[in-house]
Amino acid sequence: MVQRTLSIIKPDATCRNVTGEINHMIEAAGFRIIAQKRILITLEQAKKFYEVHQEKPFYNDLCEFLSSAPAIVQVLEKENAVLDYRTLMGSTNPASADEGTIRKKFAISIDKNSVHGSDSPENATIEIKFFFSETEIVG
Repeated sequence: MVQRTLSIIKPDATCRNVTGEINHMIEAAGFRIIAQKRILITLEQAKKFYEVHQEKPFYNDLCEFLSSAPAIVQVLEKENAVLDYRTLMGSTNPASADEGTIRKKFAISIDKNSVHGSDSPENATIEIKFFFSETEIVG
């Protein structure tokens, strides 16, 4: 079944100008990028986006990081997109990420791990609507 998932290329990756290389890995893995834009996420938007983590000790640092520089938000499409993109991203901690994953290749640390991907089809729908209107998604 064809699914959609949200991808964010985070500030650590955009600041190092590796977005094209990450997009190449995404497309080489069979995903279609059906929406994409470069934005500066405000601190308020970051807090709302990550509100599920608000009780965790890393919440404030995570929100400040996401709003620290431009990010690329994307809608990816393919069969089993959510699980397949999480596999392509690799472990949150790049030190334990598998070879050939985005985080193994580009992440700086567990905090600056270059990409975000939705963790379930339900959250993908919510996260995509957070950043995109239906008219911005061209399948």
